[in-house]
Amino acid sequence: MEQLLHHLRNLGFTEMEAKIMVELAGKGPSSGYEVAKGLGVSRSNVYSTLQRLCQQGYLHRSEGDPVRYSMLKTEELTRMIAGQMKESLSFIENRMPRVEPDQQPFYNVEGDRNVMEALARELERAEHEIVVDVWREEAALMRSELEQAEQRGVKLLWSCIGSDTGMERLLPWPAWNQDAGDRHTLKGRKFSFVIDRRWCMLGMRGEDCATQALVTEHPVMVELLLHHFTQEMVLYEVEQDLGGELAERYGPAYERIYRKYVEVDPREDDSEAIGDFDGTEDSEEV
Repeated sequence: MEQLLHHLRNLGFTEMEAKIMVELAGKGPSSGYEVAKGLGVSRSNVYSTLQRLCQQGYLHRSEGDPVRYSMLKTEELTRMIAGQMKESLSFIENRMPRVEPDQQPFYNVEGDRNVMEALARELERAEHEIVVDVWREEAALMRSELEQAEQRGVKLLWSCIGSDTGMERLLPWPAWNQDAGDRHTLKGRKFSFVIDRRWCMLGMRGEDCATQALVTEHPVMVELLLHHFTQEMVLYEVEQDLGGELAERYGPAYERIYRKYVEVDPREDDSEAIGDFDGTEDSEEV
């Protein structure tokens, strides 16, 4: 009984309306006096509610003395409510004010379930292209949605980091208050998705951190993530072509180049952090 009342309230009926509808559905045609007696409430409240439900079309009212009220058949009631809800939802969709295109907001999504559900909804809406930059753990969670997108003809571009590699191409940026040798590392695994070059999500997920993500359709963030993805893939292609030449000249992870920009104070040791770029530096790994 309580669950039935709960769902009727969810559909917009008041507590009294829900109780009267259930009472009539269970007992059949009844007078206002009989309904009030069955519910143990005042007749004045029952009569006004019965009249309102009749006006809305949820009850039948028989002529005579006393007037008797009866519920619609259940399938008629649900069909009527479904039609009203569909009409209201359509009106809201068409008439609800919309943010202007140049006012794209940034918003935060927290919690593993919320982040994954928000991402799944957008993946289902993808029409042209999905750009994915993830670790294998997150790729596995979205595998079904991504496969379905491919089956619809959506282009899928991947950059996937495996847990077995244990590293990323770029060196981390240390905090200013840390020792030069103490590299700042973020907990968790970074991931990003760009869908149809209009919607993007940038987040962090892992066993030791709370899952959270930044979501936006702002073109600047979309462009930044796409540029990052492109640069990563270009570097990958270059590495495949040149192989050991890059590692011999700049180090296995390009430390000689990256440290020029990433070091807290590169002037502390220019010879090690920056190196010389005239082609005469030694080949010792930094």
